[in-house]
Amino acid sequence: MAKTGTAKEKLLEAAFDLIWNQSYGAVGVEQICERAGVNKGSFYHFFPSKSDLAVAAYEEDWREKQPRLDRIFSPQNPPLKRLELWCEYIRERQKQRREKYGRVCGCPYSSIGAELATQDEKVRLKVQTLVERNLRYLESALVDASREGLIEIENPKVTAARVYSAALGLLLQARIRNDLRLLDDLTPMITEMVGARAVAC
Repeated sequence: MAKTGTAKEKLLEAAFDLIWNQSYGAVGVEQICERAGVNKGSFYHFFPSKSDLAVAAYEEDWREKQPRLDRIFSPQNPPLKRLELWCEYIRERQKQRREKYGRVCGCPYSSIGAELATQDEKVRLKVQTLVERNLRYLESALVDASREGLIEIENPKVTAARVYSAALGLLLQARIRNDLRLLDDLTPMITEMVGARAVAC
């Protein structure tokens, strides 16, 4: 997330940053406030709980990255090129995190979702919403690719879910092994999954 100025913005940035780099359970309100340079009173002025802050922080991250995804999945890009650009974006984002923290952080949505899905319904629903937004991007590219005869798939929605799940699995392995090189397989893996010879224009 970009550096911001107000107390609320600093809390959102610090929360997302810390939770993605560590975990929801490992990060306390005091730690978030310390990273943000904001006192606890201000925290509770803006957010009733850490859970509410996490939901808002993840929504803010989406708001900031959505313009990039809109450009990637623009109809001006050939359908299969969109998938290639999406894979490049994932690798680029992970590289930035590793350079900042010295480790591969994996997917921020699946990390908090897996941790809290059975404990916090508010967070679970937010992660579900964010995943569905990503899936719509992928589905739109697959629909266009199928319409143009570039791939043959029966159900773009199902295929989009499979592609997303495969990407999450690779991100999880990269996080566990702390090895970005695993993400080199992302584009060829998705190319094979959708039945295209080359994910390109």
